[in-house]
Amino acid sequence: MIHELTICAAGLGLSSLAGSVIGLAVRRIPHKWNDVFLGFCAGMMLTAAIVCLILPATAMCTPRQWWQIIAGVAAGVALIGLLDRFTPHLHHLSGIKEEERHARSTSLNRTMLFVMAIALHKLPEGLATGVSFNGEQGNALAITLTIALQNIPEGMVVVTPLLMAGVRFLNTALIAVGVALLEVSGVFAGYFIGDICAALLPVMLAAAGGAMLYVISDEMIPETHSHGFQKQATYALVAGVVAMLFIEAGI
Repeated sequence: MIHELTICAAGLGLSSLAGSVIGLAVRRIPHKWNDVFLGFCAGMMLTAAIVCLILPATAMCTPRQWWQIIAGVAAGVALIGLLDRFTPHLHHLSGIKEEERHARSTSLNRTMLFVMAIALHKLPEGLATGVSFNGEQGNALAITLTIALQNIPEGMVVVTPLLMAGVRFLNTALIAVGVALLEVSGVFAGYFIGDICAALLPVMLAAAGGAMLYVISDEMIPETHSHGFQKQATYALVAGVVAMLFIEAGI
């Protein structure tokens, strides 16, 4: 069992890194395609927040326990809302020179929130995979495959906005590795302390979903609609929703 667990954990981490490598290769793109790309990512995140996080959390609870889902979503929104106030203090992560920071502060703040929301949901995803190995192994492998497929575009989502905001290549690569390792650590934690993680999993999944919904509504959609390419961004968002639905279905 430990052997299969290690392989699945490594697979999740490598799939996330594979997407990040693709994103690192893209580097800079025209503003129109930036809005289209972010719109597509917003659609994928919207579907992931509801279908992959909030709905599974709801399925783990009885109707009388749904207060946990409400509390989790509210906690995720509150957490990112608080981070929204403190992201100016995170500029040292960017590697951008001090004289350039003021001009780029809004874009960088938005990007850091964006990456934090993605990183935040990696841990409960890893926990969910690890907990599943305490049950039927076939289900655990199916969950791992679904999350691995999802990790590839999400890996791109982590690095591309950072590069476009001016974050140094090395710092961006280190962030991508950190996000991947967060999910891997969640897999092992979920397996070895399965009972505790299983009890906390609904709230954690709901919190991650709430955090992603906050970022999508407050940051991503307004950004993609502020440069005259809102139609293209909207079409891309719909395409992102459909793409994530197919990925979640395992197609």
